Amino acid sequence: MTETDDTRSTRRQVLATGGALAATGPLAGCLDSASGEDDDPSGSSDGAYSVSMEPVGEVTFDAVPETWVANNGSWADMGAALGLEPPEGLWLSSRYHTQHYDEVDGVSVDKGEMVSFFDQGVDKELYYDIDADVHVMDPNFLLNRADKWDESDVEEVENATGPFFGNSIFSRGYPWHEDYPYYTLYEAFEKLAEAFQRTDRYEAFASLHDEFQSTLSDVVPPEDERPSVAVVWAGEDDPETFLPYVISEGTSFKQWRDLEVGDALAETDVKDFHSDRGEVDYETLLDVDPDVLLLRGQETKTADGFANTVRSFMEDHDVASSMTAVQNGDVYRGGPLYQGPITNLVLTERAARQVYGVEERLFDRSEVADIVAGDV
Repeated sequence: MTETDDTRSTRRQVLATGGALAATGPLAGCLDSASGEDDDPSGSSDGAYSVSMEPVGEVTFDAVPETWVANNGSWADMGAALGLEPPEGLWLSSRYHTQHYDEVDGVSVDKGEMVSFFDQGVDKELYYDIDADVHVMDPNFLLNRADKWDESDVEEVENATGPFFGNSIFSRGYPWHEDYPYYTLYEAFEKLAEAFQRTDRYEAFASLHDEFQSTLSDVVPPEDERPSVAVVWAGEDDPETFLPYVISEGTSFKQWRDLEVGDALAETDVKDFHSDRGEVDYETLLDVDPDVLLLRGQETKTADGFANTVRSFMEDHDVASSMTAVQNGDVYRGGPLYQGPITNLVLTERAARQVYGVEERLFDRSEVADIVAGDV
């Protein structure tokens, strides 16, 4: 450890963490850089409080975090919902689609200065430079996705800066995640709210989400009237092959589960990309022939931009043009991999429009903005 790292370590008090990483062993939690206005849920007289998060166990904070980094846009969006400053860095900042906030007046996030760890080689020095109070990132994700990282690197970064506190909630396909539980979107959101001592905003969003779910029940048609959908990844304007996704329990599929769509790929022999690295072409998609085709990897495009490139290409394609979804114009952007409480509302409303033709707004934008602003 360098002299600079020693200096960081001595000005932060290592407090505690219970439990252990499924693949890495116990790590220590430490913080001292921030103050918060909300009450301490632990009732501790010295201001310290603890929050439990798998796989790191119980993490004790001696003050409310200020600076933070996050694994992905799911956690970043939770932070936006809590009215926090954006995280200083993400695994891939390009996949945090802040343009969805354009749907909600009064909510915006500037990610212009946000560090993208993957794009810069996941260098430990990036973590030291940011010097975050907390890393909202599953350390097992880091150990299994970053080259040349091992348990000692995670411990070194944590002891020199702040604790790791995260769970890879967006997908249920990681083999290294089998030994500890996943969280639903709102279970994870509650954990983050506890860590940042903003449970009032979480509770307000949870109430809004309950109302939203009730509204969805009124727009979902009977099962025999719901279209079958296929979710695939293709980031090009003129795709020829696709990465297929079977709709699962990960948070990235929440809108499709909540809308109870039929999964055209679930009962086929097509191998799911996330668990089996499957790939399909137009001939396979034509054989499946879903009513609606949903393409991930297209979130930087507007609806018109998507229609004028990808959908137009398929309409002129020898094989794709024979698909039911293409013939009926039911080829759409399929949503991002990562979503939090705000983007989930936006994306679910968009999905209801795509698959069920719902035209009305399904949630109150002003209520969302009020909660973000702390008017709860």
